[in-house]
Order: sequence, then structure tokens, then C-alpha cells
Amino acid sequence: MNLSPLQERFKKRMLNVWLFRLFLLTKLPMGWIAGMKAIALTADHATTTVAHRWLNQNPFRSMYFAVMAMTAELSTGALALMAIEGIKPSVALIIVGMDGEFIKRANSRVDFTCSEGQKVFDAVAKCLSSGESETVKLRTEGKTADGTVVAVFHFTWSFKQRKQK
Repeated sequence: MNLSPLQERFKKRMLNVWLFRLFLLTKLPMGWIAGMKAIALTADHATTTVAHRWLNQNPFRSMYFAVMAMTAELSTGALALMAIEGIKPSVALIIVGMDGEFIKRANSRVDFTCSEGQKVFDAVAKCLSSGESETVKLRTEGKTADGTVVAVFHFTWSFKQRKQK
């Protein structure tokens, strides 16, 4: 799948360390405090990461579930934001559902990868062609550096074309 020039620009901004940190600071300050990072973004997949550290831990010395949830959400949200970038008339998006499964304790850095970019772009295209809202459920998997799966999340995104003024 080919990205539009505006989507390519969005991708570059998300992968630029300084611009991404500024984005987090202004739009998602808890993500900035937690140290979230975007490490890969293509039309097919997105990968975000967060390190286990004192600030991100729960009383049991593993990563706090909310830190993992917001990092997982970003892996799906980056794809959703990229898919609607530059669309005219614009498309609104919102999360309408979430569920998570915690498989193992997370005691080190966790990388969340969502490999369902095609589903996002298809949902946006269907939304634009039908004029109706579309939902898509995206799966993201959190793994440690050795490949151990520690959590799996599903986020349901809703896309709706805004009315032209």
C-alpha cells in the first residue's frame, strides 16, 4: 500500500525522536512521563515501546498495567492517525472498546506491535465510500526483547466522516 505525501510526513514526524517527544509532551503527557517511544511505523504495522523502570512499576515490581495499555493503544492509534491524515473531508476517530490479557510479568522493556494496518486503511476507505461510521478491532501484542509475549490487547476504533462545511 502506498502512503500519500501527508501520510509519509506524519510517519516521519512520529519516528523523529524529538518531534515525537514534543507530541507526547503536548498531547499525551503521561506517555512522555512513562517514556513511551514509537520505533516503527509503516502502512502495515506499528511498533511502540516502553521500558520497565521505577516510575512505571506496580507494587509487585513488574510494569504497571496502565503503562502497558497506553503503549499498546499507541501502536494501534498511530496506524489509525496515519490512515486519516490528509483525508478530505476529515475523518474523526475514537476508541469504543478495549480488552487486554496479561500473560506474564513484564520486568523489562516491552515492545507492542500491531500488524493490522491494512484493516485500518480498509475501514477508513469504507467509511469514506459509505458515509457511515466504521469500526475495526485491532490486536497488538507486547513482547520482551527475548520474544516472550507478556500481554495482548484488542482496541476497537470507530471512524466517522465529518460533515463538509
